[in-house]
Amino acid sequence: MSTVPTDARVPELYGAPLFLLDELPDTAQLLVAGAEGRHAVDVLRLAAGERVRVGDGRGTVAEGEVATAGPEGLRVRVSARYEVPPPALELVLVQALPKGERGPLAVELATELGVDRIVPWAASRCVTRWREDRVAKGLARWRAAARAASKQSRRPRVPEVTDVMTTRQVCGALADVDLALVLHEQARHPLARLDLPAQGTVAVVVGPEGGLTDGEVVALSAAGARPVRLGPEVLRTSTAGAAALAALSARTRWR
Repeated sequence: MSTVPTDARVPELYGAPLFLLDELPDTAQLLVAGAEGRHAVDVLRLAAGERVRVGDGRGTVAEGEVATAGPEGLRVRVSARYEVPPPALELVLVQALPKGERGPLAVELATELGVDRIVPWAASRCVTRWREDRVAKGLARWRAAARAASKQSRRPRVPEVTDVMTTRQVCGALADVDLALVLHEQARHPLARLDLPAQGTVAVVVGPEGGLTDGEVVALSAAGARPVRLGPEVLRTSTAGAAALAALSARTRWR
């Protein structure tokens, strides 16, 4: 299996539609069935001869052309397989739980803009509370949003969505990153002027709609997070992370 560098300028790498299977068998033909297959046939109207990609969401991709398209889904004739390695610089979003549909929206936007790992955070001022009976449902929705956005943006790696964390757990996790940033409207230093590492892990912490408490700012700073601002505007929690990731991606990946 060949390896494709993440910075390769190969138009066909991201040009063809991408479908995700839980497992990617090493066979000459692949069947894309179920909801994926129906979407390919009924919505995208793919037909025999068109180029597609099928991946496992963990970096392994099979490329080929549609052999048949019908009620059973797509049968894809595989012409090449390759592994897309993770980027040298991992981007992590620690996202305070937004209310309602803004949680999946935050995940969707972050995925499209390059996040590699998303940490749901139960911050003090979160309106939404994932009680014990709602944790599994909340995580399932976030993970489904990450998977759907990966297909839409044709990313061969689906971002990991971790279990929900407390402030104490987030502070502990930040000890393992190379650069931790916390978005704060009163921060003096703009994110755009920071020196960024070429490899390792950069984590961005986004607070809830009600803002960070003084205690959270102190705890995050003690854990090594640097307060930064994006600009003069104050963004919603569901869009602030995406804006920060876009700024980071523009400086580290979109070259």
